[in-house]
Amino acid sequence: MAWVEQSGSNHWRVRFRRDDATIGSIPGFRSEKAAQDHANDLESDQRRGTWLDPTGGRTTLEEWLTDWWDALDVDTRTEDNYRSIVRNHITPHWGDTALADITNLKVQAWAKQLRAGRLSPVTVAGFVKLLSQILTDAAEDKLITANPIRPRRRGRRNHAARIPEKVWAQPAEVLHIADQVAAFYGPVGAVLVITAGWTGARWGELTGLQRHNLHLFDDDTGFLVIDPQNGALHESAGGKLWLGPPKTDTSARTITLTPSLVRLLRAHLDNHVHPHVFTTPEGALQRRSNFSKRALRPAADGNLNQPRAVLRLQSVKPGLTFHGLRHSHKTWMIADTIPEIAQSLRLGHILKDPVQRTYSHVAPEVTSRLLQCLQDRWDKAVVDVGDSSWRRMA
Repeated sequence: MAWVEQSGSNHWRVRFRRDDATIGSIPGFRSEKAAQDHANDLESDQRRGTWLDPTGGRTTLEEWLTDWWDALDVDTRTEDNYRSIVRNHITPHWGDTALADITNLKVQAWAKQLRAGRLSPVTVAGFVKLLSQILTDAAEDKLITANPIRPRRRGRRNHAARIPEKVWAQPAEVLHIADQVAAFYGPVGAVLVITAGWTGARWGELTGLQRHNLHLFDDDTGFLVIDPQNGALHESAGGKLWLGPPKTDTSARTITLTPSLVRLLRAHLDNHVHPHVFTTPEGALQRRSNFSKRALRPAADGNLNQPRAVLRLQSVKPGLTFHGLRHSHKTWMIADTIPEIAQSLRLGHILKDPVQRTYSHVAPEVTSRLLQCLQDRWDKAVVDVGDSSWRRMA
């Protein structure tokens, strides 16, 4: 319901009743007819369900975020990441801005400014994507008519902004890195590196792996299970660790193991009693940044340029990350012509083609060939790298 009131000698306003029975006001009309025309349009939009309260768009982004955080339903790690981006980048620029005043051109100018400040295009795109998500929810709550952000179509083509090729390693390089991890950090870290290289499992899947999900048999066969409910170790920005579901539904899977890895894992489990398969040398749960700093970076990059290093380590594969071990495993399977469906099931990927997903299966002989190829790669790596005392335990 809407009606017209005179608010001055030559001024009129439109009054309207909201759904919650409160009364709103739209001032500034210079004639009664203009005010009445607006009131008629308002009532028509209300009947169609398309009318938006003009005061909603005057809500600032920071005010809207109060309600938005309360309704957000994501895992703890994702929420921590969102809050960090909002606190450090979005709120300082947009916090006092009314939702209706945020335009696509203003957002693109902000993004350009961030990129000029040496932030990577991928990072800036993540900030814009989060702001877009916030504004989409504001539109669905009828505070603004629509999310104003649109894809950036104009601008200079930046050929230098290509995503760099991921660093991966040959089996002998992975084994060499593991040997250096064993010497510098401890055998517990070396077994973790080799397991990542020869299974392709993710960091959280391995650090969250518990003994009851690792099955090792006397005939040197075995497999590990990524549980759909608690098959991954998650870490929040604040340092909290907890077990939860793996990355996707298809990440819950069974990964078969080579004979050499079965023997290595069996000896590894005999050396500690923790319910988790992979821990720190001190028996605590692993943290990604700590492992990278204490073990993987020195072992992959080398430390010969650090005169105070207690143990001198050669550079083997500079820049290799833990995820690069998963990428290495994928590269090995491609080189060994393993069918794509077998690769996807082993890595927990989903095939894009729905027909291929439905009608493709992995025959037992394919699995046997995959394991034999991986075992052959291990045997050759051992010959290339040479003997190592810590590996004799297997």
